[in-house]
Amino acid sequence: MKTFRFASVCLGLLCVLLLTGIIVLFLYDNGTITESEEKWSNMSHSFPFYNTTEDKNQLEINNHNLTKEAFVTKQQIQHLGWRNFRSSLYFLSTEEKGWEESRQDCVRRGADLVIINSEEEQRFLFDLKMRSWIGLTDKDKEGTWKWVDGTELTTG
Repeated sequence: MKTFRFASVCLGLLCVLLLTGIIVLFLYDNGTITESEEKWSNMSHSFPFYNTTEDKNQLEINNHNLTKEAFVTKQQIQHLGWRNFRSSLYFLSTEEKGWEESRQDCVRRGADLVIINSEEEQRFLFDLKMRSWIGLTDKDKEGTWKWVDGTELTTG
């Protein structure tokens, strides 16, 4: 019986503490507790504390601006002949060139001919409905196909 009484008293104290905490948080959120806010605000100048509401707002503004810039950049990139798939960009040239000349053009642009790493990427390229060169060659040894990065072709 004493165990149940002790457990009941502990549970009652815990409820009182939780209720007090909820009331304090409610008052703080509604601006009733201003001294505490001023104290924390003053402390932030001398310690590395941050006003999380201001930081959150600033992060949201920065995220909005970066998203807007990324959208504009994506449109501009597509206008210049580039398309993206996952985290890669693909340049779609309208000029007809041979394999070597196309590769040199890619290198001048800071890129290289495409290395197809997945069926999804191959489908993406096929769906573009454009003739294009891929970065596969057997120039080192006839019949031994390698990608432009030096890796061997593993599937046919």
